[in-house]
Amino acid sequence: MLRLAAALGVTVTAGALAVDRLGLGEGTGDGAAAGTGTAAAPKGPPAAGPPASSPRLRPSAYRLQPMTAYAPAVRPRALPPVRQRPFLSLSGVGRSMVLTFDDGPDPRYTPGILAALRRYDCRAVFFVCGEMAVENQDLLREMADDGHVIGNHSWSHPLVPKLRPSRIRDELGSTSEVVEQAVGAAPLWYRAPYGAWNRHSFEIGAELGMEPLAWTVDTLDWTEPGSDTIVRRVIDGAGPGVIVLSHDAGGNRSQSVAALRRYLPALLDEGYQITVPRR
Repeated sequence: MLRLAAALGVTVTAGALAVDRLGLGEGTGDGAAAGTGTAAAPKGPPAAGPPASSPRLRPSAYRLQPMTAYAPAVRPRALPPVRQRPFLSLSGVGRSMVLTFDDGPDPRYTPGILAALRRYDCRAVFFVCGEMAVENQDLLREMADDGHVIGNHSWSHPLVPKLRPSRIRDELGSTSEVVEQAVGAAPLWYRAPYGAWNRHSFEIGAELGMEPLAWTVDTLDWTEPGSDTIVRRVIDGAGPGVIVLSHDAGGNRSQSVAALRRYLPALLDEGYQITVPRR
């Protein structure tokens, strides 16, 4: 019976979207290698990520449905297609931009970012690391309550192309479970640490129901260049459909918080709308 149930579980999760309805463009920018399933990492030293210290949670590969005539019908969920590169920008969104924050949540800096976004009634995408999320689930719930999108940034911020497929599944699956347990829904988007993708990460991400989202503008805030520099990079790189990469954890992010408080109202004054990707 268990073998049969497992087989049915595989059948249910094997579908793929027939039509791409994301409204996203697949331009050529930072983090993608054209014609391959692997995207290049950003130039320079890798961004700092949270240390791998918390115990990893084992993901559930399949949730078996009860084998009984009285069980409610299960509607198969269409999975996203397996990409060969991540989305680097939005298309067809007019004068809109997306702000993203990686590596958190961190109780030292994430609340300041949430407060700034709340002040201007804006939504953002938070790509969280599982080992940070499991210790700060109250911040996950605050993100969800404010209407932000919570994405998957792996459990321990490893260099994905160096991992076995089973470890990639563990990193992504464990993080999705923590998010789902905290807010009631698993992430629909994921981002590879350092922007380093490979074929296995695209395949496993799709199996877990997630689309890969990269960025257009890298603020390089993890290098702590000063809030003036971060602000200038965002304003200079602003444009329709642009996705901005910043961080709310992984180091001292006080400059990132201070910069957001300045460039967010400046973008709004220039007529940009701050939005989030939809699926």
